Amino acid sequence: MTHTVVVAGVGPGLGASIARTFAAEGCRVALFARSTAYIEELAVDLPEPGEGLAVPVDLTDPDAIRDGFDAVREAFGPVDVLVNHASAASWTGLLDTGVEEFEESWAVNGRGAFVCSREAVPDMLETGSGTVIFTGATSAVRSRGGAIGFTAAKFAARGMAMDIAQEFGPEGVHVAHVVIDGQIDSPEARERQPDRDAETFLDPDELAETYWHLVEQDDVGTQPFEVHVTNGPRPSEFI
Repeated sequence: MTHTVVVAGVGPGLGASIARTFAAEGCRVALFARSTAYIEELAVDLPEPGEGLAVPVDLTDPDAIRDGFDAVREAFGPVDVLVNHASAASWTGLLDTGVEEFEESWAVNGRGAFVCSREAVPDMLETGSGTVIFTGATSAVRSRGGAIGFTAAKFAARGMAMDIAQEFGPEGVHVAHVVIDGQIDSPEARERQPDRDAETFLDPDELAETYWHLVEQDDVGTQPFEVHVTNGPRPSEFI
């Protein structure tokens, strides 16, 4: 089955890997991001048999998001897979975080995902099936201290994912939250941490396969809500 997919928040790394993996499976993939030149190049280079569509969208702007979904429907038809992947972070604590920085994290991680889900889920209800995947982080389940805006936004997104799953799961919409508990491999990450063991980075292509497996489980009666991906178990941190 060919899926129409929106990846909301695409950049080098996991977003691009998700787009490539889904395209390789035959999906029509719409790429939402502010970086017009990057997503236009990626859309052209997606592997066959998939098809790409670059949709420049500021995910902090609800009207821009709605216009983006209209463009996807015009090109590909109803959306049946949404990946809420956008992220914004202010790596500062309570006393060093301004209101604007806090709201920026919320506008992308929280409100942006909310508006995208509001657009995509009605399409899925019409067809009786679909998948919404939220990209989470360690901070979605365990605060790290000193990153209050990011932590608050990721906690909110996880709760929102859970609520959507409870409301629309019985109607055929599979909602999943992926906790990425580790550093995703990228040239930038390796440059920032040159002494780090390469094996401790998470491979974005392997992560993207996890996202695809969640989509494949649309027609399975028992569906996972949360997948926790890490490069090594740290159970003591969850006690």
